[in-house]
Amino acid sequence: MIMVHRRLGAGCGCDAPDPRTGLIGIEEALTRLVAQIEPVPGTERLGLSDVVGRVLAEPVRALSDMPRFDHSAMDGYAIRRAGLSGNGPWRLPVVLRCAAGHGTLPDLPEGAAAHVFTGAPIPFGADCVVPQEAVRRHADRIEIPLRPPTGANIRTRGEEWSAGNPILPRGTRVTARSVAAAAAAGHAAMIVRRRLRITLLVSGAEIVAPGAPDPRDGTIWDVNTPMLRAALARPDVRIVAMDRIPDDAEGTRVALAEAARVSDLIVTTGGVSVGEEDHLRAAFAEIGGVEIFSGVAMKPGKPITCGVRGKVAWLGLPGNPQAAFVTWTLFGTALARRLSGLARPENARRHVVLAHAVTRKPGRCELRAATVVGTDGQGRDVVECSGPVHSGQVGGLAAADGLVLLPAEADALPEAALVEFHPFCSE
Repeated sequence: MIMVHRRLGAGCGCDAPDPRTGLIGIEEALTRLVAQIEPVPGTERLGLSDVVGRVLAEPVRALSDMPRFDHSAMDGYAIRRAGLSGNGPWRLPVVLRCAAGHGTLPDLPEGAAAHVFTGAPIPFGADCVVPQEAVRRHADRIEIPLRPPTGANIRTRGEEWSAGNPILPRGTRVTARSVAAAAAAGHAAMIVRRRLRITLLVSGAEIVAPGAPDPRDGTIWDVNTPMLRAALARPDVRIVAMDRIPDDAEGTRVALAEAARVSDLIVTTGGVSVGEEDHLRAAFAEIGGVEIFSGVAMKPGKPITCGVRGKVAWLGLPGNPQAAFVTWTLFGTALARRLSGLARPENARRHVVLAHAVTRKPGRCELRAATVVGTDGQGRDVVECSGPVHSGQVGGLAAADGLVLLPAEADALPEAALVEFHPFCSE
């Protein structure tokens, strides 16, 4: 079966701007973000036990050939194939014993065999290995019923890679698989980009800490702080500060200025709309920040704002928790990848099939939590998605596998319609 992974083009409608407001689409916003943000400077050398989750700042190359010497792929007997003259079976004396870890071996005499074990070096002159189960052993001799092909069951020096070959490119997110490859290439450490320094600022006079007993009327438990702290709990990130932004212009300006002094990325929630208590955009401009975009034709999350002050990026998420989560998923992860110097996407979207019809209000691309419930006859994932979006509700996110992107211009999609799907986790 051939699997083809495609991205929906601009014609899918998911990136359509909102003609009523002039808001840009999701892909346009992501394009601007990537174009104006540079990876953080600075690297560090880490041992293999500490490097998982970090991003390579320099490529990893092989320090030697792999395998480093010809060795046996299994337990058996190494022989010279040319010594099997005439018709079999052939009887050969066993004159050598070769185990893994043995160094220099004597040459294998013509017409003789060496008992070899998996990983053991092949004695000079031998050109194939007969599996142990394919011979009959008689004291110090073996009987071979069938002539093996040349090179059988021998892993030759350099067949996987040669010294100097690239093993892992710059910009790779290190995984356990990466560590295995680096160790096999002879490395005990890697050069990675330093961790991102992130400040998290949450606005809203109405929020109180989760678990606070009997919240007063007009107060709500803080969802965004623990949610985003959990999203940022990754090896390449260091949260340098978390604080509450006061609901006044001067306090907001001071908080942003301090965050810009110590951070590579400032993440804020709330305060980016156009209300009298929304001070973030003006405060960011006052400290010398420049907006990359403000407002995207999407639901939830329309007020999402991104900017830069020198080499410091700012991502202004909406205050409603579902909107904050969705915009972090789309823009926050993309921004963190860019700052980390990651070379390829980790959360590539794909096509899925709707399990049921969907109706909606057109105008903006709508992102709904979705759960994979099976596959169709063509092997495509089939998803169920939640009902109309309520940006303050997060309960449905816990059981979801990702987000479906419903095209901006569509007011109805039939059962089995093909839509774009953004998985929550691809690692």
